[in-house]
Amino acid sequence: MRIELDFISVLAEWPLLVKGVAWTVGLTGVSTVLGLVLGILLAWSRVHGSLPLRALAGSYVETIRNTPFIVQLFFVYFGLPALGVRLSPEVASIIAMVVNLSAYATEIIRAGIEATPKGQMEAALSLALKPVQIFAHVVLPPALQKVWPALVSQIIIVMLGSAVCGQISTEELSHAANLIQSRNFRAFEAFIVATLTYLALAMALRRLLNWLGPRFLFGR
Repeated sequence: MRIELDFISVLAEWPLLVKGVAWTVGLTGVSTVLGLVLGILLAWSRVHGSLPLRALAGSYVETIRNTPFIVQLFFVYFGLPALGVRLSPEVASIIAMVVNLSAYATEIIRAGIEATPKGQMEAALSLALKPVQIFAHVVLPPALQKVWPALVSQIIIVMLGSAVCGQISTEELSHAANLIQSRNFRAFEAFIVATLTYLALAMALRRLLNWLGPRFLFGR
């Protein structure tokens, strides 16, 4: 049996692939920023918050970490309309990705916060710094430095998980590959191209985040 591969017919649909990559990058960028901000707030709540706040944050984290991402996505896109909240596929995808990333980021960042020596905080208190200043300038930067590799890996996992968003018609990369194969029936070639593109995106994202972190978040 002879197998003939035709990548030309797939690459001829390059505008769809470029659009899919752009949406994947955009979804990842927005969800990374919002997810990390929310993760930091939740991590602070779990470490320094009141008992009800810690319980609420803990329930959120456990619920999200123990349910599949596709269920979270479907809940946002198909479930919220039952409550009168209708969202576009793109907005629903961002919300689901932010929720998912923030839950995992919370536990990762919390580990870094709890690893911060108490002597550093006591020294900051002796300088009459406010609690917010202590957290932002003394606790958070070294905490992020300790856990940054784990956060980078989690962000990449969320980026790869964005492929599920094509199930609600978000025009990201996997949706583009599926559309291309429905036009030319070259599913094998289309998804090989998509796989290699995801691999390139993941490698590029890791290098970018490893460059950004030391320069803008926690210093050298």
